[in-house]
Amino acid sequence: MSIDVDEVKKIARLACLQVDDADLPSYATSLSNILDLVEQMNAVDTTGVTPMSHPIEAVQRLREDVVTDTNRRDDFMAIAPASEDGLYLVPKVIE
Repeated sequence: MSIDVDEVKKIARLACLQVDDADLPSYATSLSNILDLVEQMNAVDTTGVTPMSHPIEAVQRLREDVVTDTNRRDDFMAIAPASEDGLYLVPKVIE
């Protein structure tokens, strides 16, 4: 599959990327090469091939959910520059 410079511009605009005009031809070539490789992989006949692994079949070892840290909220609030009703007070940054 061949991608031209206009399509690269459109993709860059949709992805909110700024691409220099001088780099557009190389991006078009690179993207075309990637899509050609994907087409080659899709053309391979994989019937009868058993998948080697799949993330859905993976089993995760879980540990017991045990509380290890104590609640130190009051300690942290005591050293905060400003707090009120259990919340940290910070300067307004959006006007």
